[in-house]
Amino acid sequence: MNPAIPQQNHDKKIAIWLLICAAVIFFMIILGGATRLTNSGLSMVEWKPIVGVIPPLSELAWQETFDKYKNFPEYQQVNIDMSLDAFKAIFYYEYFHRILGRLIGLLFLLPFMYFFFRGMIKKPLVPRLLVMFILGGLQGLLGWYMVKSGLVKDPHVSQYRLTAHLTAAVAIYVYILWVAFGLLIIKTDATSHRRLYRYGVGLISLIILMIMSGGFVAGTRAGLAYNTFPLMNGAFIPPNLYAMEPVWLNYFENITTIQFNHRMIAYLLILVIPPFCVLIRQVTKTKRLQRTAAVFMAMLAIQITLGVSTLLASVPVTLGVSHQGGAIILLTIAVFITRDLKPSITAH
Repeated sequence: MNPAIPQQNHDKKIAIWLLICAAVIFFMIILGGATRLTNSGLSMVEWKPIVGVIPPLSELAWQETFDKYKNFPEYQQVNIDMSLDAFKAIFYYEYFHRILGRLIGLLFLLPFMYFFFRGMIKKPLVPRLLVMFILGGLQGLLGWYMVKSGLVKDPHVSQYRLTAHLTAAVAIYVYILWVAFGLLIIKTDATSHRRLYRYGVGLISLIILMIMSGGFVAGTRAGLAYNTFPLMNGAFIPPNLYAMEPVWLNYFENITTIQFNHRMIAYLLILVIPPFCVLIRQVTKTKRLQRTAAVFMAMLAIQITLGVSTLLASVPVTLGVSHQGGAIILLTIAVFITRDLKPSITAH
């Protein structure tokens, strides 16, 4: 019996487990977007990693939780007329976001221990999995650091911390996918596609940059400033694009510049993804890559439609969340294609 076969079976099980973790992280990112769009992120004013898994269970407990919220600027400056029922609605968005984070921790740790003690994990893979777990824990701390920025004088979460939290989640998601796809993909095309592989890495980086710019759009509410397309209130290059001093501050705090940059990155993706997909269909021999390239193009068209619709409708929750989810799906496809293109010599 080929000794490599049992390890291939183990690798497949580990890959499926990692993909399940990635899927939950996907929904975590989506729920985070919904939490932001519904202004729910500051409803939980305490961080209790262990006892915080139990929500208020009685009217008295709800009132006590609401009273704590009343001590902070968001209630005092924004929601002074909020009822207890309205508070419950925003509380549950943030509550389930945090619960999902804890669930991901258990979903990762328990199977990891099972696979590890059964000797099913290859030695080179162990440190990668440990890094994933550590990064997940640090992400929880970063989430609370983000929330704390809105519990001071200004009841708004820092766009810097929000974007850092979003980017970290995306980075962990990509890392898990990369490892999982590497365990699943069986090379059928021995031809080296190093240039296409580097092209794919560039696309992954550009999509992540796009998502980061979306974080700044969400953090500054720049999506509500220019709700016209393709021009920004009548101009392709709007006035006051670099009105702030120093100039670099415009990229992070000037809502005109932030939305303009988000659009420009989108245009760049529209220019660079189609040639990539055409090259894949022309150069590669595997049906898997060719079909995925077609899906990549279709998803790009869907994401463009979602982006324009979200902008024109002034960022309603449903469209805003769908647009964010579309970006993650686009990134997922890019990661899959690029991982498949990775030269087999350095595949694992």
